[in-house]
Amino acid sequence: MRNIETEIIIYASKEKVWSILSDFKNYKNWNPFIKHSEGEMKIGGKLENHIYIDDKKNVFNPTILELTPNKSFYWLGSLLFKGFFSGRHYFEIQEISENKVKLIHGEDFTGMISSLVFNKISESTKAGFVMMNKALKLESEK
Repeated sequence: MRNIETEIIIYASKEKVWSILSDFKNYKNWNPFIKHSEGEMKIGGKLENHIYIDDKKNVFNPTILELTPNKSFYWLGSLLFKGFFSGRHYFEIQEISENKVKLIHGEDFTGMISSLVFNKISESTKAGFVMMNKALKLESEK
């Protein structure tokens, strides 16, 4: 398994950060990494995400696997078929105080070609995560 993980401190309540992070329809207004997302925020919900890496649009259709409001959600996307290449994308909100949280944003990569793909995309994907984190921080701290 390969992993990319990022963190950022956000000076806002966990509820405010959650409301922005879970409002997929509004991603187009603030998110430079996932510029389009639609689908239901529920376990088993299917999403359509348009992710931009190195100015190239990639469309993924992950499924939400885990969901704990104001705390975390995870989705899993696969390329071609499960076991070939999969990414388990996660967001965790850890409350530090009433108006301060730590966002942990990452992805675990698995599958037959995960090493090959990871070596090719890891730097640009991590940069995308960091851009999204900074934009979420700005949006949450308004």
